[in-house]
Amino acid sequence: MSIYNRVIRSLVFKLDPETAHDLGIWAIRSGLAARFSGIDVDEASKGLGTELFGLSFKNPLGLAAGFDKNAIAVDQLAALGFGFIETGTVTLRPQPGHDKPRLFRLPKDRALINRLGFNNEGAKAAADRLSKIERSCVVGVNIGKNKDVPNEEAVENYLATFEIVHPVADYVAVNISSPNTPDLRELQKGESLDRLLSALQEKNQELGSKPLLVKIAPDLTEPEIEAAVDKCIAHQINAIIATNTTVSRNGLKTPNVDAIGAGGLSGCPLRKRSDEVISKIYRHSKGRLPIIGVGGVFNGNDLFRKIELGASLVQAYTGFIYGGPRFAVDALAELKNRLNERGSGVVADAVGTASDLRA
Repeated sequence: MSIYNRVIRSLVFKLDPETAHDLGIWAIRSGLAARFSGIDVDEASKGLGTELFGLSFKNPLGLAAGFDKNAIAVDQLAALGFGFIETGTVTLRPQPGHDKPRLFRLPKDRALINRLGFNNEGAKAAADRLSKIERSCVVGVNIGKNKDVPNEEAVENYLATFEIVHPVADYVAVNISSPNTPDLRELQKGESLDRLLSALQEKNQELGSKPLLVKIAPDLTEPEIEAAVDKCIAHQINAIIATNTTVSRNGLKTPNVDAIGAGGLSGCPLRKRSDEVISKIYRHSKGRLPIIGVGGVFNGNDLFRKIELGASLVQAYTGFIYGGPRFAVDALAELKNRLNERGSGVVADAVGTASDLRA
């Protein structure tokens, strides 16, 4: 067990979660986290490189959007072993998010609940920072809608944000699945999704095509998942991110969790549903739509399970919060063991190989 898990986490977890997050960002940005954890990124990633939608990833484990919203510690996060970093969610105009407290730990469930509400400094601030760094990994930018913009005007809001981040993003992920912006999830469905994806792809072609991804919620029904997949394929979306946080509170060990109020749940309780959605997408698309799996990734076994269910890449967030600075390198070491047990160290060869996918 690392010193983080033995000592530091218990001290950090005594702080308010958002204060602890800001402290963690400072420690990462200063380089302290990587220096004192003895991380060798090249060694951790050795043999785990993979290609997807024209981009080369050192390894398949990325940091999900939400941790570094404003792109202030991208290279320092990559130095902790992540193969790619997804910044954001950013919106066209800066917004403060919801009132505090808005981030809550559920240690008994190894989970978080957040209702941050796309708090960020705006797309231009993030784009300016990304334009000035010499990045050491693939960097995606996750974009969302300003809270005060009605869904009828969402397309224009997304397009303006997309145009700002496009020059500095290796890929752009469209967030239409956060539960913390009113009515945002309605954009995942029907004509709303058609209009948004059509407009974004038209703008993408105009600016010089870059990979365009869509992030969906875990709370969609099976027909809704299939409809979203069909629309992504029809609009030549490069990959689907499955999944965002859930509004479900089923099966939690934490007492009086309803007292926390609204927000998206992430962490271990989301793992099973995320895996189900990944397998549904892989089956329905017959492997034609690449998947980035996210939800409940705490170790290399969780990482491998998402890959064998159909994910070409995997992201983590809550597992990193609980696991500390060595989370990524430890998970990658376990992934190598699982791949070697299968007789191949190649990540791409393991995608969609789960026996229960063929059942």
